[in-house]
Amino acid sequence: MEDVQMSPAQVAMAIDRVGIRDLRLPIVIRDRAKGAQHTVARVDIGADLPAEFKGTHMSRFVEALEGWSEELDYDSMRNLLLDIKQRLHACKAYALFRFPYFLNKKAPATGRGGLMNYKCQLTGEMTGDRPAFLLEVDVPVMTVCPCSKAISDEGAHSQRAVVRMQVRMRGFAWIEEFIEMAEASASSPVYSLLKREDEKYVTEAAFAAPTFVEDVVRAVASRLEAHAQVSWFRVEVESYESIHNHSAFATIEKHT
Repeated sequence: MEDVQMSPAQVAMAIDRVGIRDLRLPIVIRDRAKGAQHTVARVDIGADLPAEFKGTHMSRFVEALEGWSEELDYDSMRNLLLDIKQRLHACKAYALFRFPYFLNKKAPATGRGGLMNYKCQLTGEMTGDRPAFLLEVDVPVMTVCPCSKAISDEGAHSQRAVVRMQVRMRGFAWIEEFIEMAEASASSPVYSLLKREDEKYVTEAAFAAPTFVEDVVRAVASRLEAHAQVSWFRVEVESYESIHNHSAFATIEKHT
């Protein structure tokens, strides 16, 4: 049969990345407490396309995933990227996995457990034989405004914020480590299940530790900078302000 994709392009221009997006796939992630965790990822994969070819072979991306192990780790991602390059005769390969990561988080006073989900994303890119990986983790937290507390006779405004971390690593690190860094840097963690005793505890603890968005981003950045496996990071904290018609944010990016 005629291979239309390999025919000459009408416009001879190289394409940086072409592929498939938003394919659902079951995956297995390393879990510090249980060893492994099953979840579902939304997957994008792609490759470059030289100027002389009309199109890529989209089915080959799906074939690469069909032969891929469910375990998402360094070796499986490297093998997937190599497979994409070989199947597509490409110079560059790309894969992105978006997935929820679940932790059973105990309430601080009663110890009642409830599942928290954290948005995670692992991106792999390969040019040559060496892959580069970027891990992204979003962690919801609570902040209490220090200024509001200082100027008010009673109370202060508080709100949910999110800590978004992007990290490149020299070696393995647990997702839980980055979640703990974010939660320790805010006024309080966020929980899925709180009884009245827990709500009292969280409120009092948060108001005892007021933090600006600037405080949180600096605290997270200092923890990432001290992590032995982190070679580069970008951290952004966004506060969904409860008494303003805007959000506040702060960002730090650094090589370590």
